[in-house]
Amino acid sequence: MKNTKILIALVGLFSTLSLSAQVSFGLPEKINNDWYFTLKNTDDKPVSDFNNERWQKVSLPHDWSVKGQLSPTLASATGYLPGGVGWYGKKLQIPRDKQGQKIYLYFEGIYNRSEVFINGHSLGKRPNGYISFMYDVTPYIQYGKGNVITVRVDHSKSADSRWYTGSGIYRDVWLVYANPVHIAQWGVYAYPLVKNNRGLLNIEVEVENETSGAAALTVVNKLYDQEGKQVAGGSDKVTVTPGQKNKVITYLKVNNPSLWSIDRPALYTLETSILEKGKEIDRTSTVTGFRTFTFDPDKGFALNGEWMKVKGVCIHHDAGVLGAAVPREVWKDRLITLKEIGCNAIRTSHNPQAPDLYGLCDELGLLVMDEAFDEWEFPKRKWIEGWNVGTPGFQGSYDFFEEWGERDLADMVRRDRNHVSVFAWSIGNEVDYPNDPYSHPVLDGDRDATGFNQPIFGGYQKDAPDAMRLGDIAKRLAAIVKKYDSSRPVTAGLAGVAMSNETKYPGALDIAGYNYTESFYLSDHKKYPERVIYGSENGHGMDAWKAVRDNEHIFGQFLWTGIDYLGESGRWPSRGLYTGLIDFAGFIKPRGYFRQSLWTDVPMIYIGTYPKSAGRRAGYLSQDAWPVWNYDADGDTIRVVCYTNAAKARLDLNGAIVGAEKGYDDNTGIIYWDIPYKAGKLEAVGLDGTGKEVSRYTIQSSGRPYVISILEEESEISKDKGLARIVLQVMDEDDIPVMLSDDEITCLVSGPAVLLGLEAGNNHDMSDYTDNKHRVYHGRMVAYIQATGEAGKATITFTSPWLKGAKVEIDIR
Repeated sequence: MKNTKILIALVGLFSTLSLSAQVSFGLPEKINNDWYFTLKNTDDKPVSDFNNERWQKVSLPHDWSVKGQLSPTLASATGYLPGGVGWYGKKLQIPRDKQGQKIYLYFEGIYNRSEVFINGHSLGKRPNGYISFMYDVTPYIQYGKGNVITVRVDHSKSADSRWYTGSGIYRDVWLVYANPVHIAQWGVYAYPLVKNNRGLLNIEVEVENETSGAAALTVVNKLYDQEGKQVAGGSDKVTVTPGQKNKVITYLKVNNPSLWSIDRPALYTLETSILEKGKEIDRTSTVTGFRTFTFDPDKGFALNGEWMKVKGVCIHHDAGVLGAAVPREVWKDRLITLKEIGCNAIRTSHNPQAPDLYGLCDELGLLVMDEAFDEWEFPKRKWIEGWNVGTPGFQGSYDFFEEWGERDLADMVRRDRNHVSVFAWSIGNEVDYPNDPYSHPVLDGDRDATGFNQPIFGGYQKDAPDAMRLGDIAKRLAAIVKKYDSSRPVTAGLAGVAMSNETKYPGALDIAGYNYTESFYLSDHKKYPERVIYGSENGHGMDAWKAVRDNEHIFGQFLWTGIDYLGESGRWPSRGLYTGLIDFAGFIKPRGYFRQSLWTDVPMIYIGTYPKSAGRRAGYLSQDAWPVWNYDADGDTIRVVCYTNAAKARLDLNGAIVGAEKGYDDNTGIIYWDIPYKAGKLEAVGLDGTGKEVSRYTIQSSGRPYVISILEEESEISKDKGLARIVLQVMDEDDIPVMLSDDEITCLVSGPAVLLGLEAGNNHDMSDYTDNKHRVYHGRMVAYIQATGEAGKATITFTSPWLKGAKVEIDIR
């Protein structure tokens, strides 16, 4: 795709539904409240009613797995948490005056293998737990009476993923009313072009006619800027025959459009209306924007004509104690933190995520690589006793790939194609991992192809699936993507580049992602000069970043991972994989500060410490280099590790220089000093080339834990499930953070709010996460408080034996 420009638009929430209700009937309605749930019924028979007294009342989104108990008897792959078979039920009143309208239920995601019923009638099954879908319930509605929705969720194959998935209706559910003549589901597609400061917004509007007569319609499109000013508009005539769909293809012109970018994510709103005989019968809003991007095999990637490096992270969809049911506010906080670190792109590893995530990336200015699958027609290994140890299992999603894969991919693209943040579609991750399951003779050793004379990955396994199949499947999937969106490139994360290069798989892609294979960047660029290459999954080391930074043709990398996640756990005790820049609680980890020193131009400096006797190497980079300045005895030699983007740094202890000025080491990315321990205030000072101070970071020796201090809180939240994130820190009598504290905190909530969970970010804490007590980690913790639907004042108190407590009051409106 050399010098190919691709331009993109984005869409808002109700255009994500894209069957949004007409103005006369109101907007789509969330129906997340007053559901009931049971985990005990494993019968395949449909449940046409449910017992309110025996079923638990729940509010959606709901993830039953994270509310279970951690156990070493469960699979490490999915975080030592349970699966099972669950039923959900809800009674829904549909007024008589809604007769004549179409009525739909829209589910953003159910994990997994779901079947939805209404009044005992099966509406359909959807095995993929990450795909959004909608059912027409009109034929089965009892108007003026209570309608019973029941949903069977079968996650009995609880070790079906390499990471934590969650279980249940873990995303929002919507009730949608529509005129029988309406905009089809995901029916508005807006994709802009920009040339010579002129914007052209191409628009496709698909209209569906579910009446018995032809419909003569007018489709009206109006475009508004961020200030609400109309900047373009137009109308088109269309006739839709009975029981069919028809499409309007049109465009709007905008002079000097504001461009969407990482630093200035300018957005527009497209209002699309359907008129019949001059009366509006349907309307939807699509948030959109103007931007260009260029992929070039020699120069990399350009956004709006400016060449740049993609500084990306891979993320899974959970949030520690919250599991897979993550409120929008939590995602917003996490994405803002990643941007502060210097991240400018997200890879949705390895599945479509909640619509909230894409909308936030649009608003905040983060590129998104939208990924569909982690496995295709065959299963991968799922570790049961700890990551890469013991005997693996082989449950997975492969068994429904042949029947559902193309439809799942199409629905992902149709749902997400209007998001300006999405800049590439990924059809798979590591489906080519050698001998897991595909194999090829090149694995027996071919120096020209693999760089080795001896077998790699255990050598060629002739009884394994033939890797040559990968190319055919990739071509088929790429064609599905192009059918619904040709404005973005198709990609995939290749795990076995040496093997895949022997197949047609890379050739089916527009841009090729290399997972942990930096050693092929130069040789493959020479061998395949038209191939656009980037790091689709990479480690945190300096060498992996330099392979991007120092090679113009490599346009970026995606670190594994941006955020700690549940599952893919090590041997017990281990909740998940601890490789994130930020932890389960959303706190920046030491490696997050290291990455910030590489990725951002905003002046920064950080120090962490450890005893030199620990024997760690000078370039040490791990979660253990915490900002602690409490050691057993004066005089012990302590290594102080510094991450900074300043030209040089020095180290002060109690106002005296103890670490001479040192310049940045481009081999390790760090500066360090070995000094004798002495209690007090340790400060790193960042200096520019002239010796002027540009940044400072301080840590102090603390006394004993004394008080629970509130570092962050919300004074006001919406009664409609508004969320407050309260950050606690244990302090000593001088208000110095006690990093070594592991005190147990109890949280009590009074008023119209509930505690969703307490999270300290400790990967090895396998205690009960379903109660209101938890130990801090590094002296800190976050509490998630959610409004229950009523206005009032909520009081949240935090207590711990021998510590002064804390209280927070929140106005709920």
